[in-house]
Amino acid sequence: MTQSVRFTSTFNKPVHQNDLPRPAGIASFMRLPISSLNETGSLDACIVGVPVDTATSNRPGTRFGPREIRTESVMVRPRSNATGKNPFERMQVADIGDVVASLYNVKAACDSITEQYTRIISNKCVPVSLGGDHLITYPILRACAASHGPLAIIHVDAHSDTAPSMMGERLAHGTPFRCAWEDGILDNSKVVQVGLRGTGWSHGDIGWGRDQGWRVVQAEECWHKSLEPLMADIRAQIGDHPCYLSFDIDAIDPGFCPGTGTPEIGGLTSIQALEIIRGCAGLNIVGCDLVEVSPAYDTTGNTSLTGANLVFEMLCLIKSIK
Repeated sequence: MTQSVRFTSTFNKPVHQNDLPRPAGIASFMRLPISSLNETGSLDACIVGVPVDTATSNRPGTRFGPREIRTESVMVRPRSNATGKNPFERMQVADIGDVVASLYNVKAACDSITEQYTRIISNKCVPVSLGGDHLITYPILRACAASHGPLAIIHVDAHSDTAPSMMGERLAHGTPFRCAWEDGILDNSKVVQVGLRGTGWSHGDIGWGRDQGWRVVQAEECWHKSLEPLMADIRAQIGDHPCYLSFDIDAIDPGFCPGTGTPEIGGLTSIQALEIIRGCAGLNIVGCDLVEVSPAYDTTGNTSLTGANLVFEMLCLIKSIK
């Protein structure tokens, strides 16, 4: 039987492993109730997939990321033993499936994503998105900014994604935050990038953001330390401003998460990834995403499993706005 979209205090829970074996059932995120974009008016937050990777520059396959993250999420339970948080006890949450976007026309895909997310946000439902390549963040940011105004951004990534273009194209997975800046939808005083590293072509690969007044924390500044003090500083910098959290799985070292299209050595640990997301607690999170999981390169499933756990941590951050 398919799961109903009627929500009650008892129904709004992931399916327990004792009620249905983990390998069974429909692969919604954490086996949450399944709903649709048209039902987001009854939700506080939703899981939504964006299975698009046409803007990828290296190894493809992130279009399958949402599906595999959902599959691995069966191991994630509804209560954090570390923080005590259970988002399903205070919010109505469902998996609304995937947005419909063209795999053959990048601009049309972006416009479609923006239109569908505008509907979600207009219903006062906070989207938690599964990518897809990192370009998907740009059309989502357009929808968020239309409702909330210029946004604070916490962008966790190996790459700055601020190229003006890639092979002559403005819309690519290495350009989303330059595109957002060009559109005037970022508050430059409240943009933070964490985990940037690797090799590049010029100063602008990492330095461009600093030139705009952004806070850029390179991976080397994170080595061998807890990131809790950094996150305290970031919370103070952002305050109550509407904030979007975007987490590219390649921010994490490929020794932990190899299943991605553009891996870079010397990255964050999975522990630091948890510190970053948990360190966003108390911020006014209006949306978040987990992108660039490419299952074809994830032979053990660890990348998708890590992504699923981080998405759960994102759900723990959200405050009901209804």
